[in-house]
Amino acid sequence: MSNIKKKILTIIFLLTTTIIFGSIGYYLICGGQEEFIDCVYMTVVTLTTVGYGEIIDVSNNVWAKVYTMFLMLFGIGVLGYCISLTTAFLVEGELIQLLKERRMKKIMSDMRDHYIVCGSGPIALHVVQELIKTGVPTVVIADDAEDFVAEFSENRVFWLNGDPSDDELLLEANIENAKGIVVTSSSDKDNLYITVSVRQINPDIRVVVQTSCLKMKEKLQRVGANAIICTNAIGGLRMASEMIRPSVVSFLDKMLRHSKGTMRIEEVPVDSSSALIGKTIANSNFKEKFNLLILAIMHRDGEIYYNPASSTVIEEGDTLIVMGVREKVNQTRRLTKEELQRYSQ
Repeated sequence: MSNIKKKILTIIFLLTTTIIFGSIGYYLICGGQEEFIDCVYMTVVTLTTVGYGEIIDVSNNVWAKVYTMFLMLFGIGVLGYCISLTTAFLVEGELIQLLKERRMKKIMSDMRDHYIVCGSGPIALHVVQELIKTGVPTVVIADDAEDFVAEFSENRVFWLNGDPSDDELLLEANIENAKGIVVTSSSDKDNLYITVSVRQINPDIRVVVQTSCLKMKEKLQRVGANAIICTNAIGGLRMASEMIRPSVVSFLDKMLRHSKGTMRIEEVPVDSSSALIGKTIANSNFKEKFNLLILAIMHRDGEIYYNPASSTVIEEGDTLIVMGVREKVNQTRRLTKEELQRYSQ
């Protein structure tokens, strides 16, 4: 529970408890002869010191006088504390922050095909940066998620503070309608547990998990991870590539890290509604109209054909691996048959 919610509940609890016990006290002291609503009214008038008059006559009741004095002194302390908390909400902006969180959660509940990142370490930082560059909505779940996404405030990166394995937080992030989740905890056990939790909620979501130990790969696969990234192995391969093929590594780095660059190697899935089905690569005019280079085609059985010939026919279930500007890639994903026919002329 957030600190803001605790303060609000504290205010409500103190005020409600004081009024209830104050009313019960008057009711008992008066021997049950007064209406309970009158006792409530008397308590509120006493606590607020508005001076509207005593609806319950305490002039001849010593215990009622003593009780009223005690209630006034105690009530002043309670009201003062509640007023100070309320002032803090306004001065420190906590109330605005609470409203902001509610608005953010409402937006997340309406999201579709977004990505969730679990963790706030260095790897999560690079993942979020790349997701921002590709223009996809992103939600970060971590114990310090709010601080983590502060530098991305202008890019509409949403956040939830807490344990990523918490089913309630995963549901708040609308994982049921998410396209994928990246799990980047530094603990392999935590990553394993998060993967299990994710799979129980959404069996169809794509799960990419970080691990530092190759021995965990088989376990993560068994519980439903689609891809397991061993950071140590990737780091070793990268160092070897820097030694053997430095120009290739430099090319990829500049493509991915350029501050204004949108050139990416992307995939274009060919589903049943795609206008590309039955067309050859030459007829699709990918290069001429979209300036996209088809590097490979992955068939539905997982077989990959590298550098396919221009006469290759695109089939349903294929995935085109292309290189080009992100906006053009997104355009081909939404390509209709009428548009394809126009581009082919």
